Amino acid sequence: MKIIRPKKLNKGDLIGIISPASSADDLSKVETGVNYFEKLGYKIEVGKNVGKSQGYLAGSNEERINDLHYMFKKKEVKAIISIRGGYGSTRLLDKIDYNIIRKNPKIFVGYSDITALQMAFFTKAGLVTFAGPMVAVDFHNEIDPSAEENFWKMITSNKKVGKVSCPNDERIFQLTKGDRSGRVIGGNLSLITSLVGTKFLPQMKDKILLLEEIGEAPYRIDRMLNQLRLNKVFNQVSGIILGTFVDCNEKDPTKKTLTLSEVIEEYFAHLKIPIVYNFRHGHIKDNITVPLGINLRVNANKSCVEYLESAVD
Repeated sequence: MKIIRPKKLNKGDLIGIISPASSADDLSKVETGVNYFEKLGYKIEVGKNVGKSQGYLAGSNEERINDLHYMFKKKEVKAIISIRGGYGSTRLLDKIDYNIIRKNPKIFVGYSDITALQMAFFTKAGLVTFAGPMVAVDFHNEIDPSAEENFWKMITSNKKVGKVSCPNDERIFQLTKGDRSGRVIGGNLSLITSLVGTKFLPQMKDKILLLEEIGEAPYRIDRMLNQLRLNKVFNQVSGIILGTFVDCNEKDPTKKTLTLSEVIEEYFAHLKIPIVYNFRHGHIKDNITVPLGINLRVNANKSCVEYLESAVD
């Protein structure tokens, strides 16, 4: 499969804003997010269906697909940034025209529920996408300076980034030993698990798997990791990066439980591939943007993650 890197973003370029999953809980956040980009010198086009709502969805499947197709087809649009995650991306996967994506490669940004689209774009079109900040989540307010710097460097420069430094004196930790390279795929654990058994989950052989999660109790993390284990995912990948698992502990003190650490230890500690944890990616302010689909190195011996190529041309 041919891997396609999008063109880098330049000042004055047009950025498209869409809601492929849920709608913003407060539409003023979209406005302030748009203002942020315009102040930096970018032009903005908001999808015509942004702001619509159908229960927990940002409009009907057709409305959300139309905005997605429109932004990819419009030549002037150089990057597409999601409003937020939530729920609904998986509903679109078998309705997307992947020829449009393949013929019009461009920067596509989001995380959380957007993971489903990113995995499908990689599998069906070979497109490198960006697990990074979203309009109504990260850009509507004071964005973390490290997250901001990392994001813009990733999409505006075609220089190789190299070793990734964790912000705010955080450290990456070793879980197992080893040093391997491969194309990084993954994102949100729930979404990766939901794609198992479908044609939209990438082939896992020789890949580096990135996982993050929010708000799932240890028994649910256990169930999802077991689903991946039963599907032989951990036997195929070359390495694993565990991002942040936010609010993933049992809240009821009377309930018998394993800790999150115990669950992670059980599934990963015995594997003969490099695994690191506390990589600052996920539902956090100091979120490191990860270009999904590029070659990446995990050196667990040195607790190091290194991007081996640029994400944009």
